[in-house]
Amino acid sequence: MKGPLFYSKILLFGEYGIIKDSKGLSIPYNFYNGALKTGENLSSEAKASNKSLKRFVDYLEKVDSNLVTFNLKNLRKDVRDGMYFDSSIPQGYGVGSSGALVAAIYDKYAKDPITVLENLTREKLLKLKSIFSEMESFFHGKSSGLDPLNSYLSIPILINSKDNIEATGIPSQRTTGKGAVFLLDSGIVGETAPMVRIFMENMKKEGFRNMLKEQFIKHTDACVEDFLKGDIKSLFSNTKQLSRVVLNHFKPMIPKQFHELWKKGIETNAYYLKLCGSGGGGYILGFTPDIALAQKALKNYKLEVVYNF
Repeated sequence: MKGPLFYSKILLFGEYGIIKDSKGLSIPYNFYNGALKTGENLSSEAKASNKSLKRFVDYLEKVDSNLVTFNLKNLRKDVRDGMYFDSSIPQGYGVGSSGALVAAIYDKYAKDPITVLENLTREKLLKLKSIFSEMESFFHGKSSGLDPLNSYLSIPILINSKDNIEATGIPSQRTTGKGAVFLLDSGIVGETAPMVRIFMENMKKEGFRNMLKEQFIKHTDACVEDFLKGDIKSLFSNTKQLSRVVLNHFKPMIPKQFHELWKKGIETNAYYLKLCGSGGGGYILGFTPDIALAQKALKNYKLEVVYNF
């Protein structure tokens, strides 16, 4: 048995900000995917996934039944029979590994699911987001629900605010364009929960809250608008500002050995780095007006281009 594929995602803009009502833009990333499978003679990874699914089922039993109900009998039986999530999505890399799993479980076991084929009104999108937020909290302690939403629908999602999200179109890629969005592999696995805890602690400080509103959210919102309008010049100017704000105020989320590299990008304008997901490791997201220049400057690192301007 193999279920349908669910893809990874990239939150281009909005990490941390969306917790406090900034705009955000999330796009599917089809390079990685995962599916529910059942088999015999499971590998050690598959066994670990199956074990984690057992705990997830226990958690789903306690989810508010007014929000969503699952066919738990079938789910329990399938997990007992050795079901696991077979995924190429790297875990702890900020590209939505738990989101794809949540989407797959909802797709197969939710009773009366909201499907991709329906007319996706704002109400339906928000309902899905709150269901997914509740489900994914099992993995992270606190989740916006966006990763599973993106994985489930496989379309770009624009977050205007907490209560205002919509499916959106993004400018089509120019395959010959020099400008690019890329992923840089930090080679370190990041964990979401500790990073979110640091952020929540910082939010208790008035200075940090002001910085978030007046700098971080301001530049994030501008980046989202620039990207959707295709205003590349303004986009790079705002991404540079955003990169600087993150370096100054989100240092714990940037692995130490990347602080200098981050700074160098801002100083040389060869590339601008930003967090991909919660940070702490995994992928780092990069924006560059000239991909050849960025590849040269970052020749010791593994880059994956995800979008061309």
